[in-house]
Amino acid sequence: MPKFLVNVYLVTLLVFLGHNVEGLGVNWGDISSHKLPPKDVVKMLQENGIKKVKLFNNDETVLNALAGTGMEVMIGISNQLLKDLVNPEVAKKWVKENVTRYEPKSPKGVNITLVGIGNEPFLRDYKDTLTNVTGPALENIQNALNDAGLGDTTKATVPLNADVYLSPSWNPVPSAGFFRADIVEPLKYILKVLDKNNAPFMVNIYPFLSLYYGNGAFPFDYAFFDGVSNPLKDKDGVEYTNCFDANLDTCAAALAGEGYSNMTIMVGEMGWPTDGNPYGNVTLAEKFYKGFISYLAKGKGSPRRPGNIEAYIFALFDEDRKSTLPGNFETHWGLYYDDGTPKFPLDLHGKNKTLVPVPNVEKLSKKWCVVKPDVNNFTGLTTYACDRADCTPLTKGSSCQNLNDADKASYAVNAYFQSQQQKDDSCDFEGKATVTTKDPSQGTCNFTIGFKTLTSLAPSPSHLPSSDHSSSSDAKPHSSSSISLSPPKSLAFASMGIFFLVSVFNNL
Repeated sequence: MPKFLVNVYLVTLLVFLGHNVEGLGVNWGDISSHKLPPKDVVKMLQENGIKKVKLFNNDETVLNALAGTGMEVMIGISNQLLKDLVNPEVAKKWVKENVTRYEPKSPKGVNITLVGIGNEPFLRDYKDTLTNVTGPALENIQNALNDAGLGDTTKATVPLNADVYLSPSWNPVPSAGFFRADIVEPLKYILKVLDKNNAPFMVNIYPFLSLYYGNGAFPFDYAFFDGVSNPLKDKDGVEYTNCFDANLDTCAAALAGEGYSNMTIMVGEMGWPTDGNPYGNVTLAEKFYKGFISYLAKGKGSPRRPGNIEAYIFALFDEDRKSTLPGNFETHWGLYYDDGTPKFPLDLHGKNKTLVPVPNVEKLSKKWCVVKPDVNNFTGLTTYACDRADCTPLTKGSSCQNLNDADKASYAVNAYFQSQQQKDDSCDFEGKATVTTKDPSQGTCNFTIGFKTLTSLAPSPSHLPSSDHSSSSDAKPHSSSSISLSPPKSLAFASMGIFFLVSVFNNL
């Protein structure tokens, strides 16, 4: 090969290997009983080359850890505060206390670039309680940012669920996308504010949920990025080979229909769980993320939105205190386990560098809590433990579903034992359980070991369950032991986003 061609090849190869997915960020949630030190998490983010972080609140410790790093930070305002922010003076005070004080324009400050106004406030489950306050809250926060001299670098937006747009049943293709009739007027208000301030439209897109709620009607391969043999065909010969592109372009069509063809679309959440459902496992999560990273790195975009796409992976860590009402997979969205260990190798930036763990995490001793061999009634033990620890791996379709009843009870009491930092009295259950140094893990079911933390829940001894204990204040708001919980119908419908694809593929 001529020397010139060799050099061109090497340069091309280096460019490909070094292609940085600049638009990629992560959601850093905190609905966990045990949290990792924010400074160590930030070190991990830096080592992984992650430059964008999306928070759901404005935790001072987390923000202080992000100060001086230069990372682009999105902070959040809870839905509960939206009604108060209809008052412009409250909005000004909020911006002063939660944005201005962190000096977002200073190299030593927190580079706050986005403020999320609520979280998916137009879900049908909220029954319009937030419909008419979200727009005014958005406008007041953005005006307060502008008045503080921050409006050019810090934008307010509304993280929305993909259920805000759809296509008609008689023409179920992305180009026919439009906004839901019941929220179109409040959305017009929001779009006007976003457009005036050059702020992005943010939407959460979950191909996993389309597959999950499709009940077998949604084509499996369409949730990933490997292509399909029978693509969805839109007008003018445009073909869609994955759910993400179709969903994004339905959103783009809806925006165009309201006169905002050029408004930036930002994906606020995008991920795949690793347990709690037959589709939620490490193998499929790794497949999804590798496909998505490759998709972003190409910079091709979707048919209606060509070019680079900015998206935030959901989520950074598993969160064991999340409600399992939408599904038992809710506590397993993390790229990392709650102890800061990566679940699988993943190259985020095409630099042949896989994920690194959170540093300085000290695991507890290699010991587990198990039920004693002579115990034959496990219901009370399991119920008590699972009301206070995450037992979703025991549910149908999950990693520990094949355990026998005794081993399931052992998994439950061990989950409680580890959540209580292996305290001496947390593996007793009035003589029905004992500590062992032999790992009881089997097959796909991993009996975890906890890690040292300063943020555990208030400890409680492992008494036998009773009616009094079942209402204890340390019980989880939605018990993971409720294996058969079903999502509300409206939430299931909403979470599918591009739900019409199910009917489309039924007819292909």
